[in-house]
Amino acid sequence: MSAESASAIQKNQVDLLDFIDWSGIECLNQSSSHSVANALKQGYREDDGLHLESDADDQLLLYIPFTQVIKLHSVVIKGPEEEGPKTVKFFSNKEHMGFSNVSDFPPSDLADLSPENLKGKPVIVKYVKFQNVRSLTIFIEDNQTGSEITKVQKIMLYGTTVETTDMKGLKKIEDH
Repeated sequence: MSAESASAIQKNQVDLLDFIDWSGIECLNQSSSHSVANALKQGYREDDGLHLESDADDQLLLYIPFTQVIKLHSVVIKGPEEEGPKTVKFFSNKEHMGFSNVSDFPPSDLADLSPENLKGKPVIVKYVKFQNVRSLTIFIEDNQTGSEITKVQKIMLYGTTVETTDMKGLKKIEDH
């Protein structure tokens, strides 16, 4: 995993918030009073009093579909120093994952979040593995201290949309 600085978010990378298919979002093991919207939706994610919180144990499994194909460059996952996420696995275009089968698939990328990441330093993903993304699954495997509850204050996804001029090339890739 790249340890690039916050300036590593290139100028052409945008917050992908507007391309999330909100009707298809799922979050397994979220607390009913501290849901995924608190960390992902604009306005909510900027409110320090709101956060996503795990329920039965420290794991969270988020499924985020997009309204169009995107290229993912980096992810910001902010959380508190102690209950913030530690081991995070990213899966590109894997649907219907649950806690029972998440370990059956190799992640497209893996991050061990540092205190700097939890304060907002972006995680630069293996860009080559996230070129044709229709959905992103984020598996938060544990937190910084091994406590029962994991808290996520903000999730921001940075990248670009796939240009319509690329569709011929993508079609060829998909046909093989």
